[in-house]
Amino acid sequence: MSGTIITGATGFLGQALTRRLLREGETVFATGRNREKLGQLSRMGAKAIAYDLTSEALPEDLPDASRLVHCAALSSPWGERRDFERANVSGTARAIALAKAAGVKRFVHISSPSVYFRFADQESLTETAPLPAPVNAYAATKADSEKLVLNEPTLDPIILRPRGLYGPGDTALLPRLLRAAAQRPLPLMRDGRAATDLTFVEDVVDAVLAALQVPAPASRIYNVSGGQALEIRHVVESAARQADMAVRWRKVPWPAVKAFAQASEAVCARLPGRPEPVITAYTAGLFAFRQTLDIRRAEAELGWRPRTSFDEGLRLTLPGSAT
Repeated sequence: MSGTIITGATGFLGQALTRRLLREGETVFATGRNREKLGQLSRMGAKAIAYDLTSEALPEDLPDASRLVHCAALSSPWGERRDFERANVSGTARAIALAKAAGVKRFVHISSPSVYFRFADQESLTETAPLPAPVNAYAATKADSEKLVLNEPTLDPIILRPRGLYGPGDTALLPRLLRAAAQRPLPLMRDGRAATDLTFVEDVVDAVLAALQVPAPASRIYNVSGGQALEIRHVVESAARQADMAVRWRKVPWPAVKAFAQASEAVCARLPGRPEPVITAYTAGLFAFRQTLDIRRAEAELGWRPRTSFDEGLRLTLPGSAT
């Protein structure tokens, strides 16, 4: 029985993708480490495989699958380099081995636009933009994982770089912003010029399905985003308003915030357990600079385009009391 393997199926994107494929009548082999969530996916009709890409050999009962979507990753602005290497590089190598053993003909790899990041305004970045020195271990290991995937032409690979996933069930992006806003004033740098583009999770699922179905991709790497350049201040204040919260801002110079963040990273790196700093240099940079993507290649070659505006996506993500 041929089907689709999804690594990281118990994560945010993996769950959304699994549910969509099941609704469309597809056979889904859902892999992951969270047995409770695997059980939920199994009850929905997925064929659950408790599998840890970071520490285990191939599953004994290999699925027969023609497609694999590699969603599993360690995503964080802070952490031990060896943990990112194990999850994002070694984990990708094992996903490739799994794909080959299962007979996969199309490998879709979920990467990240963090590979583009630099401490400067960068608008409408294309997939051909030269990559800077990695800003952190996450960006470095995602770039390395892309190289592994591109070196496997027999898997007909496609790499997607979706920006800022959010949606119902999000426990990272918007909740993290709201927690920070509830605890302290947020830094307002460079007169609030910072901007980004976010992507509603179901639009990312649409992009994955398009990548799985395109018969002969003209390219191998595609940017994915909501297609709207959103000022960070607008994102935070809209989310807070939807959650019935107030936001406080404090004007601060970017060089001072960057210096504080770098000093905090240096201190935390020496403490037992390496606790995460209040703010990392990367996170501070997101609040300081404009970082947006050009998605015309995905629109032209995959036939995909985002369908959900930020305002609509926010209402679906944070039902709240705001109108």
